[in-house]
Amino acid sequence: MDWLYILMPIAGVKIFWPGLVILGVGVGIIGGFFGMGGAWMVTPGLNILGFPMAFAIGTDIAHMAGKSLISTLRHGKFGNVDYKLGVIMIVGTVGGFEVGAQMVMWLERMGSVEAVVRYIYLALLFLIAWMVFHDVNKRRQKEKAARAAGKEVDALATGIEWHKTLHKIKIPPMVNLEVAGIYCSAWLPIGVSFFTGWLAGILGIGGGLIRMPALIYLLGCPTHVAVGTDLFEVMISGLYGAASYTYKGRTELVAAIIMLCGASLGAQVGCVATKYIKGYGIRIAFGLAVVGCAVSIAMKLLGANVKELRVAMDVGSTWLVLGLVSGLSLYIFIKMVQGAKAELAAKKTA
Repeated sequence: MDWLYILMPIAGVKIFWPGLVILGVGVGIIGGFFGMGGAWMVTPGLNILGFPMAFAIGTDIAHMAGKSLISTLRHGKFGNVDYKLGVIMIVGTVGGFEVGAQMVMWLERMGSVEAVVRYIYLALLFLIAWMVFHDVNKRRQKEKAARAAGKEVDALATGIEWHKTLHKIKIPPMVNLEVAGIYCSAWLPIGVSFFTGWLAGILGIGGGLIRMPALIYLLGCPTHVAVGTDLFEVMISGLYGAASYTYKGRTELVAAIIMLCGASLGAQVGCVATKYIKGYGIRIAFGLAVVGCAVSIAMKLLGANVKELRVAMDVGSTWLVLGLVSGLSLYIFIKMVQGAKAELAAKKTA
C-alpha cells in the first residue's frame, strides 16, 4: 500500500495522497457554498493526515488562495459580492494577518504551536456553533410568535440582531454599502476584518470561519451577500498569506497543487448551489459542519493526552474529517441538482 503515500519534499513527511484529493474536492464544494476558504476544516485535516501544524497552516493558505479566486469570480456573476465592503476590509485583514503569522512563528520556536492552535480552534468552533444554532432557535421563536399573531416574519430578519446595536455607532467616516444594504461607520468593518485577519494568520484560515458569521450578525449582511463578500476577502488574505508563509518556508507546494486541482472543480459546484439553498438552509448546514470539525479536533487532543487511545483517536479523527467533508459535499451537490431540475421544470411549464 506504499503507492497510496507520497513524500512531501519540504515538510519531509509521507502523506496519504487520496486524503488530499478528498479534502481538495470536498472543501472546494463546501468553501464555495459557505463563502469561505474552508481552512477551518483543511488545516486540522492536514495536521491529522500527518503535516506538522506550521506546514498545515502554510500549505492550506496557499491552496485556499487559488480556490477562493475561482469562487469569487463565480459569485460575482450572481451579484453576491459587495466589492466596496471587501476593499474597506482589506486594511484590517492584512494588518491582522501579519500579527497572527508572527505569533505562529514565535509559538513554533517555543514548541507550543500544536497545542495552542488546536485549543484555540476548539474554543472558536464551539463558540461559532453556539452562535449559529442560537440564531436559528431565536428565528424560529419569532416565526412561531408571528404565526400566532397572524403575521409573517420579514424574510431577511435574523434571530440574532447585534448589528442593529452596532449600527448606532456613528464614528465618521460613514459608508453606504449598496449591495449589502448597510449604512454604518467604516470603523466597524475595519475592526471586524482586523480580528478575522489575526485569526487567519494564527490559525491558517482565510478568516471565513468567523468573518462570514460576523458579516451576518455584526454588520447585518444578507446571507448570500455575506457568502460572496467573504470569499472576496478570503482571496485577498489568502494571496497575501501564501506569499508570507512561503517566504517563511512553511508551505508544501506539492500538497497545495494536488488539493487545488480538485478544489477548482468543487468550488464551481458550491457556488452554483447557493442559488438554490438560501438563508437559514446555509446557516444550519454550516453549524453542523462546525460541530463535526470540533469533535474531530477534540478526538485528536484526547489521543495526544491519553497514550492508550492515541491510535484509535488518530484514526477516528481522520475518518471523521474525511467523512464530514465527503458527506456534506454530497448533500450540497444533491441539493444543487434538485434545485436545477426544479428550475428547468418551472421554465418548461412557463
